[in-house]
Amino acid sequence: MREKSRCPWAGDLPLYMDYHDNEWGRPVHDDNKLFEMLILEGMQAGLNWVTVLKKREAFREAFDRFDPARVALYNEEKIQELLGNEGIIRNRLKVAAAVTNAKAFLDIQKEYGSFDGFLWAYVDGTPIINHPKNMEEIPAATPLADQISRDLKKRGFRFVGPTIVYAFMQATGMVNDHVADCFVRQE
Repeated sequence: MREKSRCPWAGDLPLYMDYHDNEWGRPVHDDNKLFEMLILEGMQAGLNWVTVLKKREAFREAFDRFDPARVALYNEEKIQELLGNEGIIRNRLKVAAAVTNAKAFLDIQKEYGSFDGFLWAYVDGTPIINHPKNMEEIPAATPLADQISRDLKKRGFRFVGPTIVYAFMQATGMVNDHVADCFVRQE
């Protein structure tokens, strides 16, 4: 049997291949999942995504399954507890940003009814389907990612620069950047 053709970044690590095959580029509309991916993309800044994937379950456990209402209530004592958790990325700025972002996330939910409604309005509810032939044709950020980044920052979010936002858009299926010969694109 012939091996499936994937985007080259998926490599041959089963964890990465599973993430590529079943999540990356597939539309996400669940607010808690969107919150999880926003926090994890921020945690990834300066690191390799596989580092985050390997720690994902520990993050879910440590951050109350990424329930934004619970994370928004974290105090300094809880932040210290998280910074002592060897299962997650222990960067004070990133952990504190998760709490700040949870509060801003809840504000958007209150204003728009859901974070999903707020976010997906940027693409009129329809994923942007790009047609990259290879990895070199996939940008690190786009003007739309710049706009979303600016808007999130104005609302108090942190660790949401254009590159992080574009990676988030790809991860949550707002953008489909699977390369031309990838089996997921064929689906």
